[in-house]
Amino acid sequence: MKSLFLARSLPVVAGVVLFSGAGASAQDANALYTRALAATCANCHGTSGRAIDNSEVPGLAGMPAAYLAAQMQAFKKGERPATVMHQLAKGYTDEQIQQIAAYFAAQKK
Repeated sequence: MKSLFLARSLPVVAGVVLFSGAGASAQDANALYTRALAATCANCHGTSGRAIDNSEVPGLAGMPAAYLAAQMQAFKKGERPATVMHQLAKGYTDEQIQQIAAYFAAQKK
């Protein structure tokens, strides 16, 4: 039982050591977290929010953060029709939506 606990906790411990020992700041960790949140959008909206040409799904890169956040909130509340976005948006907190919106607003088209 002890070895099972160690095997499950090793990646967590390694990540803590990596961040605390490598001189990474809380800002770096937050940026990495935000980038990971935004990466979940890549399957449909393209890497870093750059959709492929002639895609029916819009690119998100460079869109205003307030617009993106408002659209995500509309999906989350069921106010904007969608095929899957209303389900996906419900999985994010309001803070995470703000982080994702800011990330894509900062990306170049």
